[in-house]
Amino acid sequence: MSQTSIERLRDYLAQLPPQSQALLMREFERALERGEDTTVATFVLEQLRWVVRVPEPAAPKPEVDAEDREEAVRRRSGEAARLLYRPLDPFIVGSSSTRPGQVRRSSLLSVWQWLARDGAPEQVREYEAALERSRQSGSSHEAEASVRKLQLAAADAILKIAGPSQGGDKQRALARVGPPNVIEDLLPIGYVLQAREALDALNGKLPSQLRVFADSQIASVTAALNVPMLQTPQVLPFALSLIMQRLSASWQIIRLAIKMAASDDEIRVAATPYGIAVTIALHDLSCLASTLRMDIKRGHFDNVAEQLKTLHDGVRGLRTELDLRNESNWGRQLTSIRADISNSLQSEIDSVPGRVRRILRQRSDKDIPAGARVDATEVDEAAALIDFVAVCRNYASELAINEVTLRTYSDLQQYVERSTEALVQSLRSGDAKSRPYRQAQVAAAIRFCDVLFGHDYASLMSRAAENAVTVERKPSRAG
Repeated sequence: MSQTSIERLRDYLAQLPPQSQALLMREFERALERGEDTTVATFVLEQLRWVVRVPEPAAPKPEVDAEDREEAVRRRSGEAARLLYRPLDPFIVGSSSTRPGQVRRSSLLSVWQWLARDGAPEQVREYEAALERSRQSGSSHEAEASVRKLQLAAADAILKIAGPSQGGDKQRALARVGPPNVIEDLLPIGYVLQAREALDALNGKLPSQLRVFADSQIASVTAALNVPMLQTPQVLPFALSLIMQRLSASWQIIRLAIKMAASDDEIRVAATPYGIAVTIALHDLSCLASTLRMDIKRGHFDNVAEQLKTLHDGVRGLRTELDLRNESNWGRQLTSIRADISNSLQSEIDSVPGRVRRILRQRSDKDIPAGARVDATEVDEAAALIDFVAVCRNYASELAINEVTLRTYSDLQQYVERSTEALVQSLRSGDAKSRPYRQAQVAAAIRFCDVLFGHDYASLMSRAAENAVTVERKPSRAG
């Protein structure tokens, strides 16, 4: 699209009510999750997020450089919103589904507009004026002070309208903020803004990476968390989210809950405020399982090995380090995650032998038309799937796919080995018309051998194929 068309689209999106913008964003995010219209959805989402992070300013007075002035106002207003929301950056997610310790990106615009309109309009005007003075003077001190002042004012306004002490007009007041998803995020936004200093201090105390979350690291993290503001049920999930971002394996956050409960019994763990860590870990595993399912459905196998390892380690960690009951909520969630992974993997694993057979199937010379070829894309996909089955073998037991994976891998080995030898032999006797097709089949078979048996065996079969062609050609030249 041209720059003018993009600007028109942005103007149209900016004029929509906050509820419509949030609805559009959710629909396009769902379209991406389903793999539908990805180009259009990605582009429109990008423009929507631009509008969300850069709220619509009041229209400037018409002048010769009105467009330039409008763009400058947009940038300044966007900077004002970004500075206000900076404490939320580690917790913002683009998906419509969130867990404790996360906030939807799509909610930010509605809350900003409500603050400017109803929540804290005077404080927002003072804040924007202070930012402008700071920009002109080149001093950041006033800007920082004004940001913190508005963050506290915004937190107070949010807690006043959404807190438990709100009177009977609460639903009507909340409806002015935005749709249900925004209202869901309202209190978390307020609590994070209110607890900014405590969260910043925790962030500064945490090491850049917690490679092994063992007793010594747990002790240091526990000491850093020993702040009243961070111990509240509203802020603790965000503190745990900060810690999870430093862990090499995020599921290990449950070790903190186990340490606090001084027991691995799920009832005792759930009775502590830190039981929310288990809920968070289960939610993240469930989201990763959904992502894996979508990647497999779309044929994207680049990250499957890493995803499978993360899921395997997480499922095994929860099953071995926590004493979970099958009938409990956590136990049922973990069982559901394992079943979801197993179903997704099993259906794809079952399809692999058939796809390989279609490529390597032996055909008589009369059944191979002139110009027949093996689809290179299909070969690439089959090789990726064979590698996918090989990766699944490493994690089959914990992910409840042991039987189907071992059976399929064994069948593939036997079939590819027999087919490769038969195809190499066919190069010796086939006619010239069918030889290019058979050579393409042999090349595909050798590629599959590389995945199944290793490079040495694949090289051996490659030399056998070259010798077969050489031997077949010598009599032709002699004749």
